[in-house]
Amino acid sequence: MSNLGVSYLLWAACFFGPFGLHRLYNGKIGTGLLWLFTFGLFGFGQLLDLLLLPNMVEEHNANLRGKLGVSGAGIPLYPIAGEIAAPYTKQTPERLGVKLLKAAYTKNGRLSVTQGVMATGASFAEVEEAFTAMLKTGYVSIENDPVTGVVMYHFHELS
Repeated sequence: MSNLGVSYLLWAACFFGPFGLHRLYNGKIGTGLLWLFTFGLFGFGQLLDLLLLPNMVEEHNANLRGKLGVSGAGIPLYPIAGEIAAPYTKQTPERLGVKLLKAAYTKNGRLSVTQGVMATGASFAEVEEAFTAMLKTGYVSIENDPVTGVVMYHFHELS
């Protein structure tokens, strides 16, 4: 993961000669080399990057998290090998929907994404996708728990 402080230090390295090190550090190899050979686009690109650097770091970290399969909070998006059936196969939306309904039935018609993941063994992304599809049908509504503030999906027919 890239660090914003390190990126700013590499940006400041241009005062000692090499331009574009911050771009290379944040995975922008092509433009990093362009900056290196054109003195940071004759200084204008280097100055512009001073404003763009926070977004550049966040974009690079998001790409790395996506490749590693973790959310911004560090939660795995996919089951860890061996925890569920190995090898992991994505559940069909219909099966996942039925499992979520059964889980909601045991919870008085209210279910959070985390509870859905625990009940089905699906990933957070799959459960969120299933809930989003269910919201479109009108059988499910979304609300926040009044005590914890957790997003809850309410199955009106099950409560």
